[in-house]
Amino acid sequence: ALPRISVFMNVFNCHVNRMPVAGKVVKSLYRTGQFLSADLDKASDANERQSLLVKTDGGKQIVVVQIAGLVARRILCFAHEDQEFHAGERFGLIRFGSRCDVYLPKDGVPRVAIGQSAIAGETVLADLKSKEKERESLTS
Repeated sequence: ALPRISVFMNVFNCHVNRMPVAGKVVKSLYRTGQFLSADLDKASDANERQSLLVKTDGGKQIVVVQIAGLVARRILCFAHEDQEFHAGERFGLIRFGSRCDVYLPKDGVPRVAIGQSAIAGETVLADLKSKEKERESLTS
């Protein structure tokens, strides 16, 4: 199984979904389903969802899944196949609480802890191995 990071949004959180990586949407798939509470693990498979397969410039692939919840029954996805995104760019939203799962490549390293709060467009969820040279630090 691929490493998965699940971001749960309750009714008081921001419900805008942002692209976790820069890349191109290779595949978009919508699937009808149930409306179980989004904080349940089985919601990943049972609930209504919109999935995006995204390929980075470095050739890595991730999957981002918007999952409807018990109250949130409206997934809006602005992304379409062949569309390119910058990391942090808005690609959709789910009304009134829900969940967004990010499936990493096998060599992806999660950088968040269970129960940690995330700030949209700012919190780094994971590190993906890259062919890029390591960047120099600006601090001494």
